[in-house]
Amino acid sequence: MKSTHINSEEQDSQEIDTETDCPSEASAFSKDEIFHLLQNERRRMVLRYLRGTDEPVRMRDIAEQVAAWEHETTVKELTSTQRQRVYIPLYQSHLSKLDQAGIIDYQQNRGIVERKPLADQVDQYLQVDPSIESVNEQRSDEGWDDYYIGATVVCYVFLLGAVMELPFMSFLSGIALSALILLLFTVLTISRLIN
Repeated sequence: MKSTHINSEEQDSQEIDTETDCPSEASAFSKDEIFHLLQNERRRMVLRYLRGTDEPVRMRDIAEQVAAWEHETTVKELTSTQRQRVYIPLYQSHLSKLDQAGIIDYQQNRGIVERKPLADQVDQYLQVDPSIESVNEQRSDEGWDDYYIGATVVCYVFLLGAVMELPFMSFLSGIALSALILLLFTVLTISRLIN
């Protein structure tokens, strides 16, 4: 058999032809196609995660957040088994389906996912339950309760130590003690706002 070679000019013209055959904007979905894509809860969660992103994100970050939502916990409290049970199906199936539909750009070899403009068409079908969002926010705030309780206990120890004139507290004046308490709660509050 005779092999055919394509020179660079022919290759460039073929690439231009294929680009003109494909429209620059992806076609609209029918409702059936959208519902078929959204029938799986993990795919819906992926789109929910990507809703607020403009930049590419790591696939691992998506998998961790989806696993946290599924197990009603935080990413930090997930076990490796919980992460893996979500990561593998996303890697092998769900992200590829969303990529083939043109809703996301999934670079499987790099582990990068990026939301495409066509995802806006699907967003209207992803109504997020506000009670779920508030539960997740409450869970993320629960860890801070312990910090504030601990800070309150420490402040009472300092205050009682100053009132009882214990040796390690005698060097603090009333103003210094007040400043110390205020500083402790200020640092806690700023840390909470940053995180």
